[in-house]
Amino acid sequence: MPNNRIIDAQVHAYERDRPERPWQGFLHGPGEVTGDQMVAAMDEVGVDGALLVSPYSMYRYDASYALEVHAKHPNRFGLIRPFDPQAEDVAEQVTEWARLNGTVGARIMLPDPFAYTAEDPGLNRILAAAVQAKLPVNILCWGNPALLGGLAARYPDTQLVLDHLGLRQPFEPPAPANPFNELPKVLALTQFDNVAIKITGACTLSHEPFPFRDIWEPLKQIFDAFDITRCLWGTDWTRATNLLTYAEGVNAFHEMAFLNADEKELLMGANVARIYNWTPGVNGFS
Repeated sequence: MPNNRIIDAQVHAYERDRPERPWQGFLHGPGEVTGDQMVAAMDEVGVDGALLVSPYSMYRYDASYALEVHAKHPNRFGLIRPFDPQAEDVAEQVTEWARLNGTVGARIMLPDPFAYTAEDPGLNRILAAAVQAKLPVNILCWGNPALLGGLAARYPDTQLVLDHLGLRQPFEPPAPANPFNELPKVLALTQFDNVAIKITGACTLSHEPFPFRDIWEPLKQIFDAFDITRCLWGTDWTRATNLLTYAEGVNAFHEMAFLNADEKELLMGANVARIYNWTPGVNGFS
């Protein structure tokens, strides 16, 4: 990986609620985190680039603000947007998205993952279009990792990425009493070679202050089971602002004594660059 770049696998940027681009919902965090503010936060702690995920909570399926941020900071962000499985033209939307400058992935948000099965026509349209467009698909299906397993089996040539450890995460303290109790269900996905896992928001599951040592052992289980090459570090900023600082979300992984320098390089950047075929300042995104 050139220059050992550090790449955050998930951040969000958004402007204040305004009539020209009204919020459709609410995301925990500051009143705004503009692209400029996100870049400043990254610069303070040496993060070279990030996957900028258009926030579903605020903008649903409208990625126009993320596109504006990328236009201003083309060398710092790769773009991911959510798609609506119920949209009849969702396959065409995925194809069109893949043609835009700076796009690196698609996302499926399932607030109620048990409302879907792996046979759902909309989910299948998204995955079929993504494999043609060579786009990785990120899936949020907290509580139902078996759904992602079913999709992985149906589409072995589509790169799937399980969002946020596949575990429910808090928006405010305290962390759940037993945050890793469903980890065995997540580890069952290691049988699918086309599944990677985002270690995003992991620090929000800790009951201890920085460097959050109580999450080290379960994270080690994930790294060992998936192999470090399928694990992607990230902060899920700004959702985590009520639980830790951005610097803590970065530096906690530098502190992990059970990982060597090569493993940290893979986890904190090289794997993202490989899986999404994107590196900050490279790939012609300028």
